[in-house]
Amino acid sequence: MDDTRSRQVVIAGAGVAGLTAALAFSERGYLVRLFEQAPRLEAAGAGIQLSPNATRILRQLRVLDRLLPAAVRPEAVVLKDAATLRELARVPLGEAAERRWHAPYLVAHRADLQDALMARLAEQPDISLVTGARVGGVAAGPRHTTATVEIAGKTVEADGFLLIGADGVWSAIRAFGGFAAKSRFSGELAWRATISADSVAGEALAAVGAANCVTAFLHPGFHLVAYPVSNGTAFNLAAFTTGEIIAEGWSGHADPNILVGAMRGTAAALARLAEDAGPWTAWPIHTVDPAQPWTTPAGIALIGDAAHAMTPFAAQGAAMAIEDAATLAGFVAASPADPWSALTAWEKVRRPRIGKVARRGAVNRLAWHASGPVAVARNLFLKLRSPERLAADLDWLYGWQVPETVGH
Repeated sequence: MDDTRSRQVVIAGAGVAGLTAALAFSERGYLVRLFEQAPRLEAAGAGIQLSPNATRILRQLRVLDRLLPAAVRPEAVVLKDAATLRELARVPLGEAAERRWHAPYLVAHRADLQDALMARLAEQPDISLVTGARVGGVAAGPRHTTATVEIAGKTVEADGFLLIGADGVWSAIRAFGGFAAKSRFSGELAWRATISADSVAGEALAAVGAANCVTAFLHPGFHLVAYPVSNGTAFNLAAFTTGEIIAEGWSGHADPNILVGAMRGTAAALARLAEDAGPWTAWPIHTVDPAQPWTTPAGIALIGDAAHAMTPFAAQGAAMAIEDAATLAGFVAASPADPWSALTAWEKVRRPRIGKVARRGAVNRLAWHASGPVAVARNLFLKLRSPERLAADLDWLYGWQVPETVGH
């Protein structure tokens, strides 16, 4: 293998996972070719929560300072009963989070995170980004992989010792690389809207206590998460209901009466949001079976949603993608003589953590959508749990750091 190819990483997908991976590998001296099939970078989704386990890595990659001016440091995560607006629990964030976990908890618009990553990317001459580039095939040879990429009607080949599929839940690399699993519809729909803080809906939301916190309003079979973005000038709303499968993609169309019906019985101020905060965009929540392989001996690795898309109820999708990217680069760099064996070692280390996060999300979903005796038991448990104990329960998640053996 020629020297360039032996040091070149090819990445498919320029979302949060792909951009972070490009920076993490470039920081370690690798050449990176990054391909994105969209003609221009657009942020899928709207708001994003970045817990300390993610912002710690963004700080190490010199991205965090670029994000901070547009982000918001919420004071707490607050759980409220959607019908009565009674506070059920509070996890302190803000300065308390930085003291406890040594990195900030941020909420931001996804586009602002993308802009911060791109600003750092522009400073890295060893990263080449091409948009409008669709990976049409993958050929794995001994100790190298070739991606066939279609760009403006022409076909080019991109060679490297490693191909990373960071192309999301509907990953093409997962199919081309021989990974059997397809994504599966979870039976849940997510509804999103972004509203101006000084709009009627924004003022109504602030009035029920969501102005400077991540607030989750809990209701049987439904919950709504609201938090400020864009330096506090707007609110991101994300509601979750059961529903039928709709077209794959981040901007699907579903009957808004599903959301209206799910919010029936909530407090009047919340119920009005179904109309006042519209139009809502719906997207189907798909998951990927985490039991499938994430790597191959030929030098292909899946990260983020391409490997293990999970339901969003632990608010860790972006954080897990960022962790994947940083740890993968560390494992590969730590084993320059045999980076392919490093893929196996990386996957072995990551699996238990990803599984634990997915289980936490499943528990959250059960608790947040509870009704009857289960809801009563949930409320009693939360009442007996102090804010400090609730924060301590998250030390394993938010206090996580990239292992020193795979650091810089």
